[in-house]
Amino acid sequence: MEGFAAIAIFLFVLFLLLGTGVWVGLALLGVAWVGMELFTLRPVGDAMMTTIWRSASSWTLTALPLFIWMGEILFRTRLSEDMFKGLSPWMARLPGGLLHTNVVGCTVFAAVSGSSAATLTTVGKMSIPELRKRHYPESMVIGTLAGAATLGLMIPPSLTLIVYGVTINESITRLFIAGIIPGLVLCFLFMGYVAVASKFSRSYRPDPEPAVPFSQRFKNSRFLIPVLLLIIAVIGSMYLGFATATEAAAIGVVGALALAAAQGSLTRITFAESLMGATRTSAMIAFILAGAAFLSLSMGFTGLPRGLAQWIGSLELSRLELLMVLLVFYIIIGCFLDGISAVVLTIAVVEPMIREAGIDIIWFGIFVVVVVEMAQVTPPVGFNLFVLQGMTGHEMNYIARVAFPMFLIMMLMVFLLIAFPDLATWLPANMYYRPGG
Repeated sequence: MEGFAAIAIFLFVLFLLLGTGVWVGLALLGVAWVGMELFTLRPVGDAMMTTIWRSASSWTLTALPLFIWMGEILFRTRLSEDMFKGLSPWMARLPGGLLHTNVVGCTVFAAVSGSSAATLTTVGKMSIPELRKRHYPESMVIGTLAGAATLGLMIPPSLTLIVYGVTINESITRLFIAGIIPGLVLCFLFMGYVAVASKFSRSYRPDPEPAVPFSQRFKNSRFLIPVLLLIIAVIGSMYLGFATATEAAAIGVVGALALAAAQGSLTRITFAESLMGATRTSAMIAFILAGAAFLSLSMGFTGLPRGLAQWIGSLELSRLELLMVLLVFYIIIGCFLDGISAVVLTIAVVEPMIREAGIDIIWFGIFVVVVVEMAQVTPPVGFNLFVLQGMTGHEMNYIARVAFPMFLIMMLMVFLLIAFPDLATWLPANMYYRPGG
C-alpha cells in the first residue's frame, strides 16, 4: 500500500504542477522535493545540489549543445534550397514524384540536425511552396512532411538518443549507430507509402515534370555534396572509431560553420542567432535532465522503481506482453509530453523492468525513440502538428488527420523492430568502438 501511496503522491504533484503551466524541469524538481521531504530524512537541499551538479557535469552531455548548435547553424543556411535542387531531378521519376523530396530531404537533414522541429522547418519552408506550385495534393504534402520530419529523432545525431543515453548511462556512439538502419528502414516505408498512395489517390494530379537529361541530374547533384560530406564526417568518424559522440559533434559544428561561410550565409547576426538558439534549447533540455536526475534519486529512496519492477515481474508477462504494455504507455504519455520529457520522466521506473526482462538496452532505446516519434504527430501536444499549423495555417484537426497514415507506418516500424531486433543491434555489435561516449 505504501508503494501505491507514493505513486499517487508523485503523480498528483506532477500533474498539479504541469497543469498550472510550470516548466517541465521545475515540475520534476518540485515532485522530487516533495518526495524527499515525505519519504526520506536526508537533507533535501544538499541532495538536490549534488544531483544537479552531477547531471550537469557529465562529459557525454557536452555532445548535446554542440549537435544543437550544428543544426541551428545549418537552419540558417540555404541548405533546404540546395537539397531541393539536388534531389528533385532524381525524385521526379519515382512513383509519387516530388513528394519523395519531403521524405528524402528530411532524412538527409536529420543526419545533420538531430531535431525533429529543425528538420520539419528547414525542409518544409522550401518543399511546401514548390509542391503546392506543382499542384500536389495538400493532404499528402502535409502528411508526408509531418511523418518524415520525425526522422530527426531517429537518425544520428539524435537529441532524444543523447538524452536517453545520458539518463540510462549508455554509450551515445553505440545508440547513434543503432539508429542508422531503423531510420533508413522507416524512410523506405514512408517512400513506399508515397508510391502506393499516389497510385490510388483521386486527388493526385500534379503537373508533369519536364524530362531532365541524366547529365543535368548529375550536375544538380553537386548541391548535395557539401551536406553529404558533413554527414560522412560526423557519422563516419564515430562508426570508424576516430571520434566519440562529443568529438564528432565538434567536427559537425566546424563543418557547419565552414558550409555556412562557403554559402555566404554566415554573418555576425546569423552566428549570434544560432548561438543563442542553441543556448536556449540546450539550457531547456539540461534543466529537464537535472529535474529528472533529482526525481530519480527521490524515487530511488522510496524504492518505487524497484517495487514497480518486482510487481511487473510478478505478473509474469512475456517479453512481447511487456513491450505492448510499454508501447501503449508511451503512446498515451506522448499525447501530453514532448519526447525528451517523456524519456527522462519515465526511464527511472522503466529501466529496472526492461533489465529484469532481459531486453537489450540499446535496442530499447531505438524502440522508445520510434514510439516517441509517434508522439510528434498525435494531438493534443504533437509538436510537429503545431509547427505545421504555423507554417501552413491549416486547422489542427486537418493536420492530425492527414498525418495519421504516418502514425500507422511508425506503428508498423515498432513491430518490425520487435520481430527483427537485429535491425537495431547488429550494427553497434559489429562496429569499431572507441570508449568515452
